[in-house]
Amino acid sequence: MIIHNTLGGEDQEFIPDHPGRVNMFVCGPTVYDDSHIGHARTNILFDVIAKYLRARGYSVFYLQNITDIDDKIINRANEEGKKYTDISDYYLQKYLSVMKALKIDSINYFARASLYVEEIIDQIKRIMKNGYAYETSDGVYFRVKKFSDYGKLSGQNMDEIKANARGTINEEKEAPEDFVLWKKMKPGEPYWESPWGKGRPGWHIEDTAITEAYFGMEYDIHGGGSDLIFPHHEAEIAQMRSISGKKYLARYWIHTGMVNINSEKMSKSLKNFIKTVDVLKIYRPEVLRFAMVNSNYNTIIDYSEQLMEDSKNSVEGINILYRKLQDITGASGNYVIDSNQVIENFDNTMDRNFDTRSLIRELLSFVSETNKNLNQVSSRSAAEAMKVIEYCDSFLSILYNSTGNMDWAIDLAVDVRNHARKSKYYELSDYIRKELQKHGVYVEDNGDSTTWLNK
Repeated sequence: MIIHNTLGGEDQEFIPDHPGRVNMFVCGPTVYDDSHIGHARTNILFDVIAKYLRARGYSVFYLQNITDIDDKIINRANEEGKKYTDISDYYLQKYLSVMKALKIDSINYFARASLYVEEIIDQIKRIMKNGYAYETSDGVYFRVKKFSDYGKLSGQNMDEIKANARGTINEEKEAPEDFVLWKKMKPGEPYWESPWGKGRPGWHIEDTAITEAYFGMEYDIHGGGSDLIFPHHEAEIAQMRSISGKKYLARYWIHTGMVNINSEKMSKSLKNFIKTVDVLKIYRPEVLRFAMVNSNYNTIIDYSEQLMEDSKNSVEGINILYRKLQDITGASGNYVIDSNQVIENFDNTMDRNFDTRSLIRELLSFVSETNKNLNQVSSRSAAEAMKVIEYCDSFLSILYNSTGNMDWAIDLAVDVRNHARKSKYYELSDYIRKELQKHGVYVEDNGDSTTWLNK
């Protein structure tokens, strides 16, 4: 298996630290507002990666942090006259609800930053002890110039970093590029007790404190959106390695590309900011998942109505074939499908840096060829074809959920409609079809046979 490692910018063979076991951490949200489709893309893609690694036999512990204490949360709470915990709790639940709707269920644990303040303080103390941090009147800062590898992840040298240093102007800081580890309390702000007085953690330090608590000082995969490479992930590396003395924080860094809206960068200022919940009011989660994986994870994609409609058609085609295959009972048919060979080919594709774009192309080709030869597919070959689709669905999650105990009722309605058609009661037949469609059940007639699909 080959992974393109942001650290070094090269394709590398994936060799986890412990054979057969993978520790993976992905940066989660700051819970002060609804998540948008950029978040959805990152979460969907890492859900696919985690599920695919498991499908290949790895035991994966997938950890994600939740930033539930931050300036944005405090500001939102002040604007609405609420406690910061009310804001963070409310938007965390909304986030988890969206994740469930998107079938993102591969994450083993969501770690809320506010529950790891003790670990954060301990880590800052060790960073200071090693001479990599210092205290000022408003907080504790990391001494960037002391960490010689700062900039390697993002491919920047120190001169570039200094020239583009961001952050609050502070005369007490030793250098403009130094970043905050601990913020001392301002009037009215939430706080925790610490050796440096009342205050709260900086943003970068929460991630390394959480990953050290679960994985130790080194682990296998760190992921997130490409917008986090600098300064966030660069800062994480500096923090952990300044106390571990090890070569890596994570051995493999995977970053997802951004989402544009109709060829423009998505932003609130351009008013093209699309919330995931709004997309799910129009399209099924399987359609959004397909749209996000039908391009390689590290590319920029252009979100548009055309993209979603094309994805909808593709997903429906896969699901319609799957439903047809379920209904095949005949033993005759000379179209042979070797599921093991097809799945092996798909694995070879995915093993090349999780190439979901090529996998989708191969899957759609498989669906097309199977459809062309459907009249020659026996029940045995149908089972083989379903095995292929189910394998892909084990990590793509694009098959529609079954209607469960209501299948018999839909079968009965379709059977009544077929009798009405045969008896030329076309008005009744059309009425049943339209009523089923209102409830998301798609009916397709093919000669004397009818297939239905719960959309």
